[in-house]
Amino acid sequence: MIISNLLSQKLCKRIITSFATLLAIIILSNGSLRAQTSVTLRVDMSAETVADPGVHIAGNFQDAAGLGNDWSPASTQVFDADGDNIYEITVELPAGTYQYKFINGNAWGQDENPPADCSVGDTNNREFTVGATDLELPAVPFNGCIGRVRFAVNMGDVAVDPTGVFLVGDFQEAAGYADNWDPASIPLQDVNADGTWSVELTIPEGEYRYLFVNGNSLDGLETVPGDCSIPGDVGGSNRFFTIGETNPDLPIFCFASCQECDPAIATDYDTYWWNDAVFYQMFVRSFNDSDGDGVGDFQGAIQRLDYLNDGDPETNTDLGVTAIWLMPMMESPSYHGYDVTDYYAVEPDYGSMEDFQDFLDAAHARGIKVIIDLVLNHSSSQHPWFNQSAAGSAEFRDWYIWSEDNPAFPGPWGQNVWHQNSGEYFYGLFWSGMPDLNYENPDVKAEMFNVADFWLDLGVDGYRLDAIKYLIEDGTVLENTPETFALLEEFNDVYHAANPDVFSIGEVWSSTPSIIPYVQNDRLDACFDFDLAGDIQGAVNSGNPTAIRQQIDEIRASYPALQYGTFLTNHDMDRVFNNLGSDESKMKLAAAIYLTLPGVPFVYYGEELGMLGTGDHRNIRRPMQWSDAANAGFSSATPWYGLGPNFLTNNVAMLASDPGSILSQYKRYIHLRNEQPSLRKGNYLDVSSNDEQLLTFARVHQQEAALVLSNFSNEGIESPSVSLSASTLSAGEYFLTDLLNNESLGTITINENGGFSDHQLELSLGGRENLVVLISEETAVNNREQVVLENSFQLFPNPSGGLVHLQSESLLSGQLSVISSGGQVVYSARMNGPVHQFDTNDWPSGVYFVLLRANGELQRHKLVVR
Repeated sequence: MIISNLLSQKLCKRIITSFATLLAIIILSNGSLRAQTSVTLRVDMSAETVADPGVHIAGNFQDAAGLGNDWSPASTQVFDADGDNIYEITVELPAGTYQYKFINGNAWGQDENPPADCSVGDTNNREFTVGATDLELPAVPFNGCIGRVRFAVNMGDVAVDPTGVFLVGDFQEAAGYADNWDPASIPLQDVNADGTWSVELTIPEGEYRYLFVNGNSLDGLETVPGDCSIPGDVGGSNRFFTIGETNPDLPIFCFASCQECDPAIATDYDTYWWNDAVFYQMFVRSFNDSDGDGVGDFQGAIQRLDYLNDGDPETNTDLGVTAIWLMPMMESPSYHGYDVTDYYAVEPDYGSMEDFQDFLDAAHARGIKVIIDLVLNHSSSQHPWFNQSAAGSAEFRDWYIWSEDNPAFPGPWGQNVWHQNSGEYFYGLFWSGMPDLNYENPDVKAEMFNVADFWLDLGVDGYRLDAIKYLIEDGTVLENTPETFALLEEFNDVYHAANPDVFSIGEVWSSTPSIIPYVQNDRLDACFDFDLAGDIQGAVNSGNPTAIRQQIDEIRASYPALQYGTFLTNHDMDRVFNNLGSDESKMKLAAAIYLTLPGVPFVYYGEELGMLGTGDHRNIRRPMQWSDAANAGFSSATPWYGLGPNFLTNNVAMLASDPGSILSQYKRYIHLRNEQPSLRKGNYLDVSSNDEQLLTFARVHQQEAALVLSNFSNEGIESPSVSLSASTLSAGEYFLTDLLNNESLGTITINENGGFSDHQLELSLGGRENLVVLISEETAVNNREQVVLENSFQLFPNPSGGLVHLQSESLLSGQLSVISSGGQVVYSARMNGPVHQFDTNDWPSGVYFVLLRANGELQRHKLVVR
């Protein structure tokens, strides 16, 4: 497509759209022509030394305000006009929710980092909501807080006014609005369509009154019973709150009622197979090499599948994952595969299409689902489509976006997006080797839908969709366009027609509010929540779980129940073990947290070992560390890229034999999640405790609940006291079981609201330790085999290259198994007496683990075969 025609068409489309929007505004505002709202943002710099470049502001409002690219730290200066150290700027913005930060200077690194109490996301951004009336936000201290309050009301069976639900009160002027008790200035939103409307506001300290309004006039004021209100001049009775040193935690009320109506308490939401799954993100090139060329392949991955899941639910020596996300495995000229040259072929380095089918079959035989990376946004510049398009082929010219002249506008992070080719320019968001496909051409759309059907016909179970917020541009608007949303709705129809059980999860690398439109209106099943990933790591490093609590609250108010991906890091981010300072206790705590939270967890390969890697993405995608042998057990040849710096200590063979290792932690929590429906399908309910460094929550499913406790302190916590306001649990006496240690913790009384108050748990939490306590109607203590560290048998010779003798002084009978470092059972026999022997002569050299089950105990020995 030639860009001059493209821009003309889009300009006409924008004029028509703008006219339609204008008419809607006239109708909704009784003749008002204002589509923009004046917003003043202010910061108090009295405690700071202002840098020479002055004070600046950056956020995702800049483009909409005509101030250049979003999140540009140098383009938008704020000024102190009257010398009172209050710097401010006034902008015109359309209605919506925006994020921002002040900068003491004009570069990243000089930006503020306000506390989690008054910020959102892992980068601690401030946030504000624009309605239909002007807003002058109160001055916030640079790097500091004033109060932030979330207001929420559940409308239940109340017919919501066409203009929506609004908030009024005597706090509005303090919060920056023109008048108190103005019913049209603060709109609430029901983002995830669960009937709960909410808004978060920044408000200074004080005592305030408020009411919810059904509509944008005082005729829709709620009438609140006297049990939860105080007399007021407006509405007769008012709800009330106080902001002091801490922010108030206001409940979700039913409209015009004292009753709390938190939809998160309900458990009648839909769940799907992916809610029962734990995914493993696999980079085939780096997982396992079967043919000695230094490159991982499908057959190598098959050889290691038993490490991930051996298909036997009765064993717990495997990792326990039940689904795999395969990073790009279609034909590509690059090592990473995100620039595809043939969407109907596999990467030759990985094997043949038959090898891929073998891998699918082997995974499915073990109960492992497989989704693959589908790169829709762009192809390789070496793809035949692009070659023909660049050559002027009439059939393929409009498959990409071309311009006779350089439009010169930059990309979302300031990058060059127009690339020269034979005197013309083509559009490629990421780089010249990845030209963007033109989805305004119906032929492109039809072809990519065919691609999706092709892989579904082969048996894949779904897709991870790469870079989907950039699919269709609208002039210089390069992301999150209505056209992209419409395309995803079509794509959803296509793949569900082929297979109703297909799973789609999208990469939208943005803050949570920007992600939510992608999981609405039947677009995608789920998206990865990047803010939560950053918040978990930040909280573990700081020892303060506040950011996790706040982000989960935002997630609960935004996503359809449980439909989001949880993770720590992925292939585009520094390895999590680096981010946590290579601290094993931090790593194990972070893993325990995200593997017990709601959502769909994704483990990045090697994360469970503490693999390291920063900077260059190849460092983050190094070969898997299977053992301390040559080439880390990955290949018999020199690997395609260098090994990680800690492969001698952090490898499968070493860590599998250590019950206290990172790997053992992952195995415990993944198997625990597989065993407990409440950890897979349960809703999330806040549980309060008597310790600020203790993160406590409940996952409730039917008549069971998993109570999760995470100690963020370095110090131990004894007998914590916990409270739950309400749940769907029936009143009565329940058993408490420490699931990780298989110990009874007595009983607990659940009250008529499904909660409990100040219950003291008879347990101890070590520093950075996590425990999971099951609340159930029947005792969950069982006679599972317990691993003992002291071994009562001997192996000799060890190392060995032939016959191995096993001797136990007290054993009469037991079950013997020998497992390779890759998780495969290589020998199994019944012992009937204190002596046994087996031959290792034909076994490959490496580390093996000898397991002896007897008398309800499991004993281990490491065996080296040479």
